Amino acid sequence: MSAPSITLVARLAASATDARRGVVRLHPEVIDALGLRSWEAVTLTGARVTTALVAPIDGPAGQATLDDVTLSNAGLSDGAPVVVAPAAVESARRVLLTGSRLARAALTPEVVRLALLGKVVTGGDAVSLLPQDVEPLPGLDVGTARRRVAGALGSAWTTELLTVATVEPAGAVAVQPSTVVGWEGGPATGVPVQGTGGPAARGAERAASRPSGAAATAGARRTPEPVAVTQQEAAEPAVAVEDLVGNTDAARRLVEWLELTLDRPDLLTRLGGSARLGVLLTGPEGVGKLTLARSTAAAVGASCVELAAPGVAALEAGAASQRVHDVIGSARAAALAGSRTVLVVTDVDALLPAASPPPLATIVLGALREAVDTRGLALVATTASPESVDPRLRAPDLVDRELGLALPDLRTRTELLRRLLSAVPLADGVDLKAVAERTPGFVAADLVAARREAAVQAALRHAGDGEPRICQQDLLDAVASVRPISMSSSDTLQTGGITLDQVGDMVEVKQALTEAVLWPLQYPDSFARLGVAAPRGVLVYGPPGGGKTFLLRALAGTGQLNVLAVKGAELLDKYVGESERAVRELFRKAADAAPALVFLDEVDALAPRRGQSSDSGVADRVVAALLTELDGAEPLRDVIVVGATNRPELIDPALLRPGRLERLVYVPPPDAAARAEILRASGRNIPLADDVDLDALGAELDGYSAADCAAVLREAALAAMRESLDAAVVTGAHIAAARAAVPPSLDPEQVAALEAYAERRQS
Repeated sequence: MSAPSITLVARLAASATDARRGVVRLHPEVIDALGLRSWEAVTLTGARVTTALVAPIDGPAGQATLDDVTLSNAGLSDGAPVVVAPAAVESARRVLLTGSRLARAALTPEVVRLALLGKVVTGGDAVSLLPQDVEPLPGLDVGTARRRVAGALGSAWTTELLTVATVEPAGAVAVQPSTVVGWEGGPATGVPVQGTGGPAARGAERAASRPSGAAATAGARRTPEPVAVTQQEAAEPAVAVEDLVGNTDAARRLVEWLELTLDRPDLLTRLGGSARLGVLLTGPEGVGKLTLARSTAAAVGASCVELAAPGVAALEAGAASQRVHDVIGSARAAALAGSRTVLVVTDVDALLPAASPPPLATIVLGALREAVDTRGLALVATTASPESVDPRLRAPDLVDRELGLALPDLRTRTELLRRLLSAVPLADGVDLKAVAERTPGFVAADLVAARREAAVQAALRHAGDGEPRICQQDLLDAVASVRPISMSSSDTLQTGGITLDQVGDMVEVKQALTEAVLWPLQYPDSFARLGVAAPRGVLVYGPPGGGKTFLLRALAGTGQLNVLAVKGAELLDKYVGESERAVRELFRKAADAAPALVFLDEVDALAPRRGQSSDSGVADRVVAALLTELDGAEPLRDVIVVGATNRPELIDPALLRPGRLERLVYVPPPDAAARAEILRASGRNIPLADDVDLDALGAELDGYSAADCAAVLREAALAAMRESLDAAVVTGAHIAAARAAVPPSLDPEQVAALEAYAERRQS
């Protein structure tokens, strides 16, 4: 007999008691109907299947109240239907997790297991580190778990989420004190870390089992054990240099440097060179810097010792200094013993920031200098923000070489997808190039995430008959659901699936924007073949309500572009230097997400004429920074800047010269034919009665902008609803009432001034 199931409405829990703890609250009668008791497990089926602990709540019997993490794990939104059924839960033998670099570096597997005790998890779930204290296991010391996780992660521990990569046995499992918990591809509880010398792993276990209270305080005064050393043998097998798609040239160059430094130091000395090697690997987040360092070390037969800078930076100064000396000391000892060694410092900007470097930075630089001076030891540091690294790191006797990894282009992304999906069963007709075209700004880590999401889509669709396969639509849906790492901290313009085909009329404007924005990004070979540089930027101007922002959304949707949006004076900051830094950061993110479009809405507020502001020169400095980024020493590649304004005369003239916002596109107020097209586009989903003539209505709406025309139809629909909530059509009477309620917003004087400005620019 199958287990009972009930379909309910999912609601997001407003109470902080259950937040991020894997709890679903049901009406007591629903719990009884399912044959359950409080704090037993249920399966929740939405877009995906997950598991949670059930608890009673006073409320509507037709609702299931889920915490935020559980709602996400089930692939649900607030108000969506969810199927609830009893779950068969087994004790977990093994649980492997993935998480941020900070979590992997700072949390030992023992501490993670302590935080997860009593929780029910399923493969693919996100799980928080908040202990299960709403109904803890007997004998579980929740306070100890909190202190250990907080001590390792700092203030970020309450928001940190881990992902369950593997569970044994498969299905829903409960984490027990005997469960082997570990990091995927890394250490686990009860499993010694190979190549770390033994004491490191034993020190981690001692730290995790340290008692609470006074004993813990006394133990904290002891010297920390070295737990951040990771040898190449303990990591995943290194990728062959030939398989580093897109980064092969950089890898081969680094291999040459390592071979000269580690194998032939005497030759370098005889030729007047130096036998030391320090390299800074730069490139966007997730592009594969650490993978390249591991691969090149394996290619020359060297062991790899890694120091995760974010994890060290999260510690207090004394513990951080000890950790750095332990890791670097281990690498130096291996090199002095005759083992060729590569010391890899990941995300070095976290430990050596350029802005206000802490006293610890001097200690770290000294330790790295000793490491580079050690024969048989090479240093490789990685960063995604080279401008944020302490300039002292680039001293000639420390890190004197730099290798940059580029963002994958279309050809590279296609090849990466081919490699990532080589062992995956694919349906016939899968076009990887078409998928790659939908992934501008994606790096290798983003494509791995897309592969994982496509596997979930295919698994949910598989009915159990025949071999499961990933089809084209699975990949396209997965790409649409993955937010590129390069865009994770940026404000983006949501296109809503709009394309230029859905924009009524504006034929000349659409053609001008297509040539100025889409062609340089889609056909760079044509510009190169003709020997001309593509336009750098475009200014779109016209009266308010003319559809400038709507046009840009449609343009981005048509070109499948990453769009970074800045509104008005968002970049302005009262502190000296912060506004310029924000401009540099904006364009750096755009370069990382290329091909990308930077949209500066209300650009007249961001770049007014210089010398006329009374803000202590902040606006002038922002204009100078914009000019430098648009036409500076470092050229923009695959980045187009588009500004929008209804006051073009207020913009600094230097911003409008060739090489900057050189193309000016005027969006005029719509004429009668354009208004009719706008009405048809806006009313495609509105049931209009036979007495509504949109062509005649468009001719009558003189002085109405595009936004006004859309507002007329919206108001007409509301008028129909006021008459009857069961209304099925919008009639001519409703349109007449709407016209009386929505007056035209275009100012004839402003329109005349803008038309005169457009004529002057054309002449």
